[in-house]
This record gives sequence, C-alpha cells and structure tokens, in this order.
Amino acid sequence: MSLYSRRLPWSFSPNSFTRLIDGKRRAGDPVLDLTISNPTEVLSPYPHAQIGEACASIADLTYRPHPLGAESARNEIARLYGTYGVALTPRQIALTASSSEAYAMLFKLLCNAGDEVLVPVPSYPLFEYLAALECVRTVPYRLAYDGSWFIDFHSLRKSLSPQSRAIIVVNPNNPTGSFVKAAELVQLLDLTLDRDIAIISDEVFMDYPFQEDALRVPTLAGQDSILTFCLNGLSKMAAMPQMKLGWIVTSGSAAQRESACERLELLLDTYLSVSSPVQAALPELLKIGKENRRKLRQTIAANLRALKTELTGQPVHVLQSEGGWSAILQLPHISSEEIWATRLLQEENVAVQPGYFFDMASEPYAVVSLITPEETFTEGIRRIRRLAGEY
Repeated sequence: MSLYSRRLPWSFSPNSFTRLIDGKRRAGDPVLDLTISNPTEVLSPYPHAQIGEACASIADLTYRPHPLGAESARNEIARLYGTYGVALTPRQIALTASSSEAYAMLFKLLCNAGDEVLVPVPSYPLFEYLAALECVRTVPYRLAYDGSWFIDFHSLRKSLSPQSRAIIVVNPNNPTGSFVKAAELVQLLDLTLDRDIAIISDEVFMDYPFQEDALRVPTLAGQDSILTFCLNGLSKMAAMPQMKLGWIVTSGSAAQRESACERLELLLDTYLSVSSPVQAALPELLKIGKENRRKLRQTIAANLRALKTELTGQPVHVLQSEGGWSAILQLPHISSEEIWATRLLQEENVAVQPGYFFDMASEPYAVVSLITPEETFTEGIRRIRRLAGEY
C-alpha cells in the first residue's frame, strides 16, 4: 500500500522540455519566452499602486462570512453582467478563490466518484488534474478545424455515457480561440435536455474577442433551458491573477437554479476561501481591470498584426482564431513537435509550447502567447520563420 492517495498518479519529474528551458535560464541565455501568460509580468507599467490603494481604502475589515460571498460583491458582479445585457440576481452568483476552485466545487456538486465529465480537446491541460483530485474521469470530445474551429457533435455524442454528469465548454477556447456559436448552443441544449447533464462554461477569456461576430455566444449566463454554470474571475478579465477572486454564475430554470444554489452554498460554507478584502475592494478592482484589459487588447492586436506581417507567404501558418490570449502556429511537417520545440530553444533561444501540451489531434503545431510584449513577440516569430525557412 502506498502512503499517498491514488488521486496523485502523476510523475513529479520535469519533462525534457522543461529541463531544457531551466538549463538555458541557469546558463544566463536570453530566452525569448513566447509562452508567458502572467499579465502581472507583461503589462508595463502594471498598476501596483492603484491596486494597493484600492485595498488600503477599505474602512471596515470586520469578518462577515457568507457562503456565496458578500452580497455587495455579488451585486457588483450582477451589475457587470448587466453591461453584457444579462440580467442576474445575486443569488445566482457564488464567489470562489479561483476558477480551479470553482471546477472543484462543481465536480463535488455534480459527480459521484467514478462519474464522467466531457472536456474539449484541444484545450488547456487542466481538467484531467482537477477531475482526478475529485475522483472524476474526464472523457474528451473533439473540436475540429476546417478553416475555423467548431464542435464535433459526432465526437461529443459518442463520448456520452450513463456516467456523464457535465459537458465543459471553454468559451472562447484556449488555445484555439473559438467561441461557441448560436447554432452550436442550440445543439448543446438539445443534447442535454432529456439527460441529467449540466453544462459548465469556462468564460475567463470572454472579454478578449478579436472582432465582433453576431453568430457567436459571448456568455451562456442567463439561459433558462438547462442547468448551466458559467465561470469567470479577476485573473484574466481584470489581469489580476494575484487577487484570487473568481465566480460561478448559475443559470437554468428557477427550480434548477435554487436546487443548485442551495447545494453550492453548503459546499462553499465548508471552505469559506474567498478573502474579505478582495470582495470589499471589488468595485475599484473592476475599474482598474478595465484599463488593464484595454492594454492587453492593444498588445494582442499588435501581435496579431505581427503574425500576419511576418508569416504571410511563409511555411509557418497561423490557424484561424476568434479571441483569447493564444495563437496556434502550424509548422512544416518535416519534424515532430518535440524536435521543433527543442531546436527553437537550442538554436534560436525561443520558447514555445508544443501542440501536444493541449492534445492537438495531429502535429506539428506550436502555441504562442499573444500577451507577450510586442518586441519580444515579433523577434520570436521572426526566429521561428528563420528556422522554418531552412527547409
């Protein structure tokens, strides 16, 4: 018998790619990191003082815990959704310390040990870990690409089983940048209507569309057909991952909402993980976050232009995307992703994420961060183009 839980089956040894990056940095080599996703490191100047002032201005730090979070903070989030044209009550909103915690709570809410949640692939490699820690299985369904990304409903239907408890959508997806379309939402709702299955919509990148599109669904919050949980938080929308505040918006019929909220309230009361100061400072943090978001959008737009300028007519192609913080590059099919990523790091001092990190269906692909500082990003793309041009 092992001393440790079977919920932790993973190797704790770093992979060869991580070891190579660490070795480069220890040697002092100036790596152009096109994987960076921490906005506190890329926004310049970052509003440290303003965030500090927002927290310092809190006059009352009396602890008044509420399982769903302070009503004043939930009212503020309801007002935020009102600007998106979605009417919510504070009762529909539950505060968490992060989106990861929100997933953990929802898996506890919806699943027994051994139950399944359906997750999109490609997508970021988070769900397997979070689900395993709750003794839940992840079952993939595919997003397909044919000039643009779309949900492969044949794959989704095949993945359903009597143990399915939730379908996760990431809207927009990371790294594909694809939004759920109105026609896809109709199919999703039809698919779940006669089954005891909820929808979990991860919407942390919803405020970063590349352009407007009337066919897409910016948020699933407010729909009243199926029990749905929408996740968001300060980490991405306000570029404040350090402030540790996320939320769950519960939608569906009135009876479904109340039943879910009662149970969520009990779960969250067990942990009470959200700090009082961040809830009290939320109105000011959202104002500061609006400017952070504007600056990140400027960087993203500039980097998208750089991709078009540097890679048009080149052997490296950019896959179509609609939003978010990432871009997927299709590399010449003459080497594996492992070799591409290794050569880029060894020969060009450029760090990218191989597509297999996100379960891309084929290779070779590289995923790059669009919030990378513009000069670093452009130079990194030029070096990728240079290496690809050798073939």
